[in-house]
Amino acid sequence: MTRLPTYEFNRCIRRYRGNYRMRQFSCRDQFLCMAFAQLTYRESLRDIETCLRSMSHKLYHAGFRATVARSTLADANELRDWCIYADFAAVLIAHARELYAKDSFAVDLDQTVYAFDSTTIDLCLKLFPWAQFRRRKSAVKLHTLIDLRGNIPCFVHVSGGKMADVTSLDLLPIEAGAFYVMDRGYTDFERLYRFTQGMAFFIIRAKRDLDFARRAHREVDKTTGLRSDQTIILRGPKTSGLYPDPLRRVSYYAADIDKRFVFLTNNFILPALTIAQLYKCRWQVELFFKWIKQYLRIKAFYGNSINAVKTQVWIAVCVYVLVAIVKKELKIERSLGEILQILSISLFEKMPLLQAFSLECTQDNMSSNCNQLSLFDF
Repeated sequence: MTRLPTYEFNRCIRRYRGNYRMRQFSCRDQFLCMAFAQLTYRESLRDIETCLRSMSHKLYHAGFRATVARSTLADANELRDWCIYADFAAVLIAHARELYAKDSFAVDLDQTVYAFDSTTIDLCLKLFPWAQFRRRKSAVKLHTLIDLRGNIPCFVHVSGGKMADVTSLDLLPIEAGAFYVMDRGYTDFERLYRFTQGMAFFIIRAKRDLDFARRAHREVDKTTGLRSDQTIILRGPKTSGLYPDPLRRVSYYAADIDKRFVFLTNNFILPALTIAQLYKCRWQVELFFKWIKQYLRIKAFYGNSINAVKTQVWIAVCVYVLVAIVKKELKIERSLGEILQILSISLFEKMPLLQAFSLECTQDNMSSNCNQLSLFDF
C-alpha cells in the first residue's frame, strides 16, 4: 500500500467529495478494506470484518484509521461515488503503461496494440433487478480494452447484461496510429469507420455472409498458413454507404486447430502474416478475464446496488494494476497469480517484499546451520 500515489488518490477523493462530512471510515479505509478482501479472497462483508478485527493490533500500521464494521463498509460501498476509484484506477493504469511500454509481445511492432472484448458475470435476479439480462436472471458485463504490452486494462465499462457488445464501441477512446483487435461480434461498419476517420487501425474477423467485390490481390506464401490477401470494397446497399473506403481481406488457415479465419482490416502496410499474428494475440484478453475471475473477487459482490458493484470492480482493477506495478518495479520473476497467492497468506507479515517473493528456498540453508544431531552414525 505504500506504493499507492497518495496525492493522486486524495485528488480523486476531493473531486467527488468522498470524505464530505465523514468523521470516521474515510475513502482510504474503504479502499484498504476492499483491497484486503480482493487479496485474501474474502467471501462476504462479515468475513472481511471478522478477519480484519482479528488483526486489530496490526491495522494501524497497515494504514487503517477507523474501526472496521460491516455495516459501515456496506454504507460506504452503497453511497460513495464509484468514480473515485475509477479515476484512481486511471492514474495507476497510466503509471503501469509507462513501466511496460518497452516490453515486447508475440509480434515485433512499434505501435500500440489493444485487444477489446467483454465478459458476462451472471447474477441473481432478485438481488440485482437493475441488471436484468434474461427472463429469470441478471448479469453485468465488463467491456474491457487491454494493452497487449503487459496486459494492462486501459478501458473498462461496467454495464447491464442487456447492453450489446457492439454499442460499447461508441464509448471506446480512439488513439491515432494504434491497432484495435476485435472479434466478429463487433462488426458494425458505421462504428468501424470511426477508426479510419480517427487514423487508427482495426483487425476484426469477417462474417461469412459479407457482400463484397474484389479490387486487387497480392501473392502470399501458402506454407505459412496464408490463403489470400485481397483489397475489397463493400457491395451491400447499406454497408457500402456506411464504409465507403476499401478494406483489406486476409484469409488464414490454422493447421494446429484445423480452422480457417478471414480477417478484415483498414491497414494495407503490414504483411498479411502479421495481421493474422496480431489477431491471435487477441486471446490475451480472454486470458485476462479468466485470470481476474480466478484470482480476484468479481464473480460475487458484497453489495447489490449498481454503485456497490462498480466500486468493487474498479477496486479489483486497482489491485490488479498495483500488483503489476510492484512486479515491474521490484523486478519480481514470479507471475501475477503467484504474487497474489503469496500475498493472501502473508499480508500482515513484517518482511521486505523482495524476501516474500524470492524464488530462492532458504529451508536447506537453515537446516544445514542448525545444531541437529545425526540420528545414525556411519
